[in-house]
Amino acid sequence: MHFSGLRVIREALTGHKGWKPLWRNPEPQPAYDYIIVGGGGHGLATAYYLAKTFGRARIAVLEKSWLGSGNIGRNTTIIRSNYLLPGNEPFYEFSMKLWEGLEQEFNFNAMVSQRGILNLCHTDAQRDAFRRRGNAMLLAGADAELLDREQVRAMAPFLNFDNARFPIKGGLLQRRAGTARHDGVAWGYARGADMRGVDLIQNCEVTGFRIDGGRISGVETTRGYIAAGTVGVAVAGSSSRVMAMAGMRLPIESHVLQAFVSEGLKPTIPGVITFGAGHFYVSQSDKGGLVFGGDIDGYNSYAQRGNLPVIEDVAEGGMALMPMIGRARLLRVWGGIMDMSMDGSPIIDRTPVEGLYLNAGWCYGGFKATPASGYAFAHLLATGRPHETASAYRLDRFTRGYVIDEKGVGAQPNLH
Repeated sequence: MHFSGLRVIREALTGHKGWKPLWRNPEPQPAYDYIIVGGGGHGLATAYYLAKTFGRARIAVLEKSWLGSGNIGRNTTIIRSNYLLPGNEPFYEFSMKLWEGLEQEFNFNAMVSQRGILNLCHTDAQRDAFRRRGNAMLLAGADAELLDREQVRAMAPFLNFDNARFPIKGGLLQRRAGTARHDGVAWGYARGADMRGVDLIQNCEVTGFRIDGGRISGVETTRGYIAAGTVGVAVAGSSSRVMAMAGMRLPIESHVLQAFVSEGLKPTIPGVITFGAGHFYVSQSDKGGLVFGGDIDGYNSYAQRGNLPVIEDVAEGGMALMPMIGRARLLRVWGGIMDMSMDGSPIIDRTPVEGLYLNAGWCYGGFKATPASGYAFAHLLATGRPHETASAYRLDRFTRGYVIDEKGVGAQPNLH
């Protein structure tokens, strides 16, 4: 089924009777060549690129619930590539380039909107750090502009420029950044993978791995045993629990990250804005709601819900940045489970078990990385070699001393 404006008009005139399901709901086969554990954005993108770009077949995605029920549907929809370190910036810029052609590639409206992201600075030292980051972005082929106070005021006059504690002195702008519809991304990748023969198997939880002689031979599931020579795990906040079934202890902690949506308002926020003196970021959805978030909850948890102290902390950050937010009513709150790595950067690598591969540790960066993560993981599964932009995301980098500490806060996952 091909989507187009003409098709929408035709269906509207004929009672919308010609639409078909976006993907099949097949029964699991006894064996596959490739199994992807996790039907979120990264798992679906991996299956899509594995089939489309690398020409592999006999692929299954196993999801314990419904497709897109995890973090891919529980985030603040921001896409960007404004990173500093050489281990991160080329990867996220690769992802940004994939975002720019994504909807045309899989013929599905993911509502990719490159409305820009503005990171505010509040001190001279922070402005110098942004200048360094912007130069690193330019060297990696990304776009970056350093704005002064008046340029920021022209973009967002509603901000609190005269806050005595946090005066706004400028900002770092990436115009190609923006937002995308998180559910649409999952549905687009799912549809594209299904069209290329991938079996998307929902309500199929992996309960164990069958390992013979140090090599993976298949997975135990709630719908029976399924054999496979290559298994990739992309389950975000559940990575530690799933990989423990293969006898592995990961350098990861799981924390809840809450997100918030206000009532619908008239167009106010021009793009994405982040508070440089605290952890607060905000954009405005097409329906008018302010979509914002902040820090993770301070304790480890596998629950997809948060707590009131973090709500208070995020609200304080919002009020310091733009006091007018205090007049908006909060409609809903939800939580996603973040797999926080020891250095705040992800892992895309093989494991000590032959044929078993891991995609994890995305911390706050999971959604924006979806296209590149899927492509790089598919490259690894298909060729056995890391993709050039993901070569630093090795599982053993913590023991080798090659950490990628983007925020510079050390080996404490909850601070990343």
